[in-house]
Amino acid sequence: MHKILTLLLFLACTTLSFSQTVTLKGKVLDTDGTPLEAATVYLTSVKDSTLIEYTITQKNGDWQIKTRATTQPVFLKISFMGNADYKQQLELIAEDKDFGTLKMEERSTEMSELVIESEIPPIRIKQDTLEFDAASFKVRPDANVEALLKQLPGVEIDSEGKITVNGKEVNKILVNGKPFFDEDGKIAVQNLPADLINKVQVTDTKTKQEELSGEKAAGDSSTINFTIDEDKNKGMFGRIMGGYGSDERYESSALVNYFNGKTKISLLASSNNINTTGFSMNEIFDSMGGGRNMSVWVGRNGSFGINGQQFGGSEGITTSNIIGLNYADEWVKGFDGSTNYFFTQANTKNSNRSSSVNFVAEDPDQPGVDQNYRGESVSTSKSEQFAHNFNTEFNVEIDSTQSLFFAPKFTTATSKVGQDFSGFSQRIADDALLNDREGSTFNENENYSFSSNLVWNKAFNSKKGRYVSFEFNNENRKDDGSEFNNSVTNRYFDENGDPALIVDARNQVRYNRQATDNYIGKLEFAEPLTDSLKLKVGVEYKLERSLEDRKGFNFDEATGGYTSYNDPLSNYLSSKANTILPRAGLSLRKSKYSINVEGGVQLADFHAGSYYMGDNYNFDKNYALPWAEVGLDFDFTKSKGMWMQYRYNSSFPSPSQVLPVTDISNPLFVTIGNPDLDAVRYHNLYLSFRDFDYATRSGYSIYGGGMYYDNQIQSYTTIDASARTTQEYTNVSGNYYAWFGGSWSKSVKRDAHSYRYNIRLGNDYSVNKAFNNGVQFTSKAFEINPMLAFTYE
Repeated sequence: MHKILTLLLFLACTTLSFSQTVTLKGKVLDTDGTPLEAATVYLTSVKDSTLIEYTITQKNGDWQIKTRATTQPVFLKISFMGNADYKQQLELIAEDKDFGTLKMEERSTEMSELVIESEIPPIRIKQDTLEFDAASFKVRPDANVEALLKQLPGVEIDSEGKITVNGKEVNKILVNGKPFFDEDGKIAVQNLPADLINKVQVTDTKTKQEELSGEKAAGDSSTINFTIDEDKNKGMFGRIMGGYGSDERYESSALVNYFNGKTKISLLASSNNINTTGFSMNEIFDSMGGGRNMSVWVGRNGSFGINGQQFGGSEGITTSNIIGLNYADEWVKGFDGSTNYFFTQANTKNSNRSSSVNFVAEDPDQPGVDQNYRGESVSTSKSEQFAHNFNTEFNVEIDSTQSLFFAPKFTTATSKVGQDFSGFSQRIADDALLNDREGSTFNENENYSFSSNLVWNKAFNSKKGRYVSFEFNNENRKDDGSEFNNSVTNRYFDENGDPALIVDARNQVRYNRQATDNYIGKLEFAEPLTDSLKLKVGVEYKLERSLEDRKGFNFDEATGGYTSYNDPLSNYLSSKANTILPRAGLSLRKSKYSINVEGGVQLADFHAGSYYMGDNYNFDKNYALPWAEVGLDFDFTKSKGMWMQYRYNSSFPSPSQVLPVTDISNPLFVTIGNPDLDAVRYHNLYLSFRDFDYATRSGYSIYGGGMYYDNQIQSYTTIDASARTTQEYTNVSGNYYAWFGGSWSKSVKRDAHSYRYNIRLGNDYSVNKAFNNGVQFTSKAFEINPMLAFTYE
């Protein structure tokens, strides 16, 4: 205990010793007396030019720096784009001082003059770009880019690697304006050396269409771009790691890079059997692409998934192998791009035991009967997955007014999963055995997918801001799989609740073929009405098709194969939706705020059909669904801003939800579609407010949002006496989900000592109308997630 008290006393004394600060302040004007906002004011050591403190001027030109008193001489410097730098030497800093009004001269543009460029300030704001000079922030010689980012004011990196700048989440990281393996960028952040970086530039994240047309970003996320000095943008470097431990556990990884101007070649590889990869799965597998048809997720336990296939994590022991190659270049002036290829392979062994308690609503036909039951199950499984992923990206500058972007992506993946299982369900009230099961399954699946994004933009010299753009997206995916099931399920009560032995013995296979084809074309024209007001009109066409073809066969002793056709296990479902969305909107963009309002009507023709048990089923419906989007971005100052977005949208039910086809592939869980379902309609709102003070390196953000459903599709379940569940679907309205929270952070640096404080609070609240055993209920859930952190370096 006395050691802890000693440590706390030491930290307290250390903090107090660094708390003797003085305040320097003043006002910055140009020669005409106009206040200069976002000028960089900073202190450096006369002895070695080390950065001591810095701040940014406010709207009225005022600035304030709080720093530790010193007897060593320092320079007070001020920098602003287009003006000559200001410098004043201070022999010491012993007390508060008001420097009053400081005027900055305009930088001379006379070509005959000899202009000596001054040193680069640590921070500059260029229009909508916040730029940090990497050399102004000291890190260790062997540090990576992540260590550099942690030194920058307003930049936070949490334990999961999520980066925020002034409270705004970073969702794209580039190197010299291009992805380094991927746009999430954690490979670059964790592996590139910090001394390679010249500038760190932060901007609002734009879609490719916004980027080519010059539109303001509509989202609330940020992009970080690392620029590399020309003299450092050449050569070879990398990292190789390996380890071996007990029980024949091992891991290894390597990243080798070759840079030469516009040419970048990188090789990545990893192999281990301890449920890791050596790299962040989020960025590696996002770079595999495939658009929305390429489903990638990462779990907190280290697991990751591709197209529904699970790799790694705490569930089982995983052996994984990865190899990837990335190439980026500018082949001719105005034509550049990048390509990458990944091969991934993983084998997993897993043993699982689970216990559950299921609370069942009282059946109105059997009042007073307690149907709550408990379940026990055990299983062992082995799985093998591998995938090939090839992604490309091309940028073409056709001429000074036309640009073209094209990004095709290809993926093939194979998975094999075998499982042995057993379990039972037992009624809690009297310990009556409801069902038990035992058997094995083997599933094999092959996936092929292709997606692309094409964006063309044409600007008109006749009027600034006038443009026409075309965007095309496609997603094509095909899955071919087989599900082998050799099992016995015993149910000990019939549908009336009377004791009976019902045996469901299966030795069968079901062949599944699923395909989806989605195409979206967008045409938009923008016409400036004034310097700040713009009219946008456009039309969007969407074609969505899906197919589910399932054929089941029983094992036939006579033929020794799966040749006996199983009609109840087989079905065919398809759907097709044609949607046209004409839309129009206005956008107002001022220096401090921007507003975007857009709306239209989705005119849709939806058809679904199926063939099941010798009968054809069809579902046809026409929709006229409103669509609207409103966005507001308000910048009170360079460090304080508010963002809001509202959207009203809708979506169609899936074929399995609207077609009256019974799926009995699971003996204890049956699903049936409902042809009376309506489309899903919902409101979505998001708000955020953030403020960051460069002088104290502290800031806070407040956010909130939610989703309200005018109409939602909800499952409708009934549970019989043997604990077999039948799931149908119905529409409900009034469900909503809301989230709100905030964070505050502060960073203090004194010589070699750094202190960081962070408080974060997140809350979720939801109201959900659902059904349990045919009885409707409303659930309300509130979740609070507080976090408090202190770091001393």
